[in-house]
Amino acid sequence: MSTTKVKRRVGKYELGRTIGEGTFAKVKFARDTETSDPVAIKILDKEKVLKHKMVEQIKREISTMKLIKHPNVVRIYEVMGSKTKIYIVLEYVTGGELFDTIVNHGRMREDEARRYFQQLINAVDYCHSRGVYHRDLKPENLLLDAYGNLKVSDFGLSALSQQIKDDGLLHTTCGTPNYVAPEVLEDQGYDGAMADLWSCGVILFVLLAGYLPFEDSNLMTLYKKISNAEFTFPPWTSFPAKRLLTRILDPNPMTRITIPEILEDEWFKKGYKRPEFDEKYDTTLDDVDAVFNDSEEHHVTEKKEEPEALNAFELISMSAGLNLGNLFDSEREFKRETRFTSKCPPKEIVRKIEEAVKPLGFDVQKKNYKLRLEKVKAGRKGNLNVATEILQVAPSLHMVEVRKAKGDTLEFHKFYKNLSNTLKDVVWKSDDLQNQPS
Repeated sequence: MSTTKVKRRVGKYELGRTIGEGTFAKVKFARDTETSDPVAIKILDKEKVLKHKMVEQIKREISTMKLIKHPNVVRIYEVMGSKTKIYIVLEYVTGGELFDTIVNHGRMREDEARRYFQQLINAVDYCHSRGVYHRDLKPENLLLDAYGNLKVSDFGLSALSQQIKDDGLLHTTCGTPNYVAPEVLEDQGYDGAMADLWSCGVILFVLLAGYLPFEDSNLMTLYKKISNAEFTFPPWTSFPAKRLLTRILDPNPMTRITIPEILEDEWFKKGYKRPEFDEKYDTTLDDVDAVFNDSEEHHVTEKKEEPEALNAFELISMSAGLNLGNLFDSEREFKRETRFTSKCPPKEIVRKIEEAVKPLGFDVQKKNYKLRLEKVKAGRKGNLNVATEILQVAPSLHMVEVRKAKGDTLEFHKFYKNLSNTLKDVVWKSDDLQNQPS
């Protein structure tokens, strides 16, 4: 096993760990070497983009999003290209997912849920006014900044394979089933704005209730519930909130409440302030044109630098809130990734992980000391894929990173709970580290 971590640079950015993966893209943490500012870089494979005939759509949506500067939408700073990749440099949001808050703490108070919902509607309204639709709104795509403000991620980039047909409607069924509007499931064409609004309603329900309005292990039964808007409010929901949700979760998009009507709603308006921000700022689309015109003179260079040991600074940067206790505590709250340390030899760690996951129905692919675990049986969002990597911290201490690469986050939480129970003899626990003050 290599005891070092190879550093990669793309242009002026130093690439770090993978923080997200999807069908068409991978997202990596990165640092601007000129300013030391953290960013997130979404990496698209050019071959896949061409194969799925998505070039014009992606170019159009990236161009639009680059011009959008809204306090509740994750910013696109710049776009770069190489011979094989497209790199989208994004604002790095540090406060985690809104999903975490729900999973770890349950439902919210109405005033707290309303504040997040107001920020969500602000973002969605602004992007819709510029012809950009999300099509996969869910708590996992809603991030929080360091001040607890909501930031919508993947706007215009989440459903890359969708096309608008001659009738002006979208036709591809996509998104997470529980959050998808009835008209999307019917495959008769749908209005992107109204479909996004339905998803906003499901998110509001989850914030207030702590669970999904439409849930069933049988996909056809789930679709039926969504199509008929069959859901029950928890007893603690106020009447004004019920009234608004009923109007949003209207299965008929023609009679569903619109955003201008939401802005006038009694429950929504409480404490509402329209966001004030400067829309006008210097930007250019020259980089987007260069990338999609495949101009070789503008190709960015990707290079690997000399290997460097995984040092204390990198360890701390991988820990929530710069608290090493979080890094070494396998019981901490987590979202799509978590880590633990072990004094076992790396080969033994790999063997133990294999032994633990095979009875859970996972196939294991190994490459050096990286493992890809894929569940044979598909869950509600396809096959759960888990990426695992073993890094050396010191000669007798290794860190194991476990990250959801694909599939449902709740399913990943359940998987990790089973895994950690099985690997208790592998995980190294130190009272000194775990009892450090925050």
